[in-house]
Amino acid sequence: MSDDKQVPSANPGEELHILERDPSDPKRKRINPVLKLALELGPLLVFFFANARGEWIAGQVPWLAGLGGPIFVGTACFMIATAVALAVSWLLTRTIPIMPLVSGIIVLAFGALTLWLHDETFIKVKPTIINTLFGGILLGGLFFGKSLLGYVFDSAFRLDAEGWRKLTFRWGLYFLLMAVVNEVIWRNFSTDFWIAFKVWGNLPLSIIFTLLQLPMMQRHALPEEGEEATKS
Repeated sequence: MSDDKQVPSANPGEELHILERDPSDPKRKRINPVLKLALELGPLLVFFFANARGEWIAGQVPWLAGLGGPIFVGTACFMIATAVALAVSWLLTRTIPIMPLVSGIIVLAFGALTLWLHDETFIKVKPTIINTLFGGILLGGLFFGKSLLGYVFDSAFRLDAEGWRKLTFRWGLYFLLMAVVNEVIWRNFSTDFWIAFKVWGNLPLSIIFTLLQLPMMQRHALPEEGEEATKS
């Protein structure tokens, strides 16, 4: 019986992987790091814009007006943008990235609950669940000897095994911390403040955290393929 992550390819002798291949797999298809970042952050920016201009968008798209206030319009746009981003990833690589897929499933599930029950709490709790899940997956993967962060950043960085382990551990802790931060903010501040922090707070903090990892990453960086060929 074949692996459920593979289906027959159109080309004889090849298998099509539904989920992205292991970072060390030479057959893994890579896309431009900037485009990859845009596909992962794009839906979040759509959510921020749609919430800020919810009334205007509802006026342009009449069926959105029936959803309610801006937070519900933003939620609907967030769900659509997430599905589009996953579809584009599939079209470009014929695989689905694991982390965005997990995030997308939670977005669609909690977005549907938000719109169905008309309760914005569900969409606010989503980052807590995603961050806790990602943190748990990364740290749990290390327990089983897997540095899963390589699936996310392999297009941008080339690290040795120890470097990926350290980076995965640090990001696992960071995700758990951000889950706590999200809980504090949505429970104690307004919806507008929560949305503003989600876009303009989360992203800068992630960038700062990434920059702080650069010294360690430089110590564990592998030579570029061109440099390897020159040395050999």
